[in-house]
Amino acid sequence: MMSEFIFDATEADFEFKVLARSQEIPVIVDFWAEWCAPCRVLGPILEKLTNEANGQFRLARVNVDGNPNLAKSYDIRSIPVVKAFKDGRMVSEFVGARPENQIRDFIRGFAPNPGDLALEKGLSLLQMHQPAQAEIAFRQTLQTAPDNPQALLGFIRSLLYQGKAQESLPVIQTFPASREYNTAQMLLPLVETLQEETRDFIDPDDTLDAAFDNSVRLIQRGNFEASMDGLLDILRQDKNYRNGLARQIILAIFELIGENDPVTREYRQELASVLF
Repeated sequence: MMSEFIFDATEADFEFKVLARSQEIPVIVDFWAEWCAPCRVLGPILEKLTNEANGQFRLARVNVDGNPNLAKSYDIRSIPVVKAFKDGRMVSEFVGARPENQIRDFIRGFAPNPGDLALEKGLSLLQMHQPAQAEIAFRQTLQTAPDNPQALLGFIRSLLYQGKAQESLPVIQTFPASREYNTAQMLLPLVETLQEETRDFIDPDDTLDAAFDNSVRLIQRGNFEASMDGLLDILRQDKNYRNGLARQIILAIFELIGENDPVTREYRQELASVLF
């Protein structure tokens, strides 16, 4: 999608539109052609991220068929090729189509987005168990990068820490394809269970059901260790309770508090000893 931040460049105006302009603001150049299938995949991602950055850099599109001398001078041997220019010189490049998260990392190297700092802040606040402050930071990131999977996953986790399961559900249901997608899906059983109206299977006269309901309430209060103790007791009596729901909830808690948390490491070993 063309915008004020995206333009075509040619041999006649490359020096002005790209080299001179990069003295003021970074410029990414996408060398492409109509017949190039990977270009048709890469181009929309570059355009999306350019518009998302809202002026942090510019995107110049160079059709190599119409500009053979420009392609030759920059040693373009296969396409797509993406080159980044800053202060009048090329500072970075990559060849071939890449997934969105790798392109974000590429852009971040020379044109950091203000939202990146908010994302880093949110992740740090989560590690410090300050979910309310983390939620604010993730919201700031998502204002400029609404499809950022890292920010979306952090946002979901910050909501769950605060017991806001209902608010997190639509975010998981529309989560974009990414390396974070599987983690988001692992949180889904927890999100659905935390909504009390979905636990209509609970039989107050059933000992395991009552223990499960108590464990869920402990999660809502942020008492994850006591909750997992209860869930492990359930699994000791019935390893396949509710078609594996107790196990799924424990795994979701691991994803929620993070793999590097000492609690996760301790209870993962405990879970393995119970199941195997």
